[in-house]
Amino acid sequence: MATIKKKLDAGQYNLKDQVVAINRVTKVVKGGKNMSFAALVVVGDPAAGVVGYGSGKAKEVPQAIRKGIESAKKNLVRINLTETSIPHQVLGRFGSGQVLLKPAPEGTGVIAGGAVRAVMTSAGVQNVLTKSLGTANPHNVIKATFDALVQLRDKEEVAALRGKQVQEL
Repeated sequence: MATIKKKLDAGQYNLKDQVVAINRVTKVVKGGKNMSFAALVVVGDPAAGVVGYGSGKAKEVPQAIRKGIESAKKNLVRINLTETSIPHQVLGRFGSGQVLLKPAPEGTGVIAGGAVRAVMTSAGVQNVLTKSLGTANPHNVIKATFDALVQLRDKEEVAALRGKQVQEL
């Protein structure tokens, strides 16, 4: 199923950024050790249901974060949501990371750990149950979460795929 993804313009959204992980990286060279920082950032507009992630590397932390935000703005995705939760249960996979997302009733809140929580709050999901399975590596966990969010289908889409009316479902 090769669908052409329409690029979302970052300028038209009120994006909030959230740093998920900062990693100090050392490269050993002839003259000693070169230190740099890698930042993993999630940006999103909770009102529009738009979210993206990116990573940046630089000699200082603030520049790494800035680069991560720029990278995240370049790969935004829109997510199918119900009013406050997700339409159905879904399992996202990336590498050995798996993320299970379950819809939750009103008042439950976002029940999620670190990296998954950052993505859920940035996407504007208010009530959801999550479970991160497999790896705890934040990069793979975030990619697995995005894989799960992209799989979400709304009722109109399912009806169209099955060739039925929404009322028949």
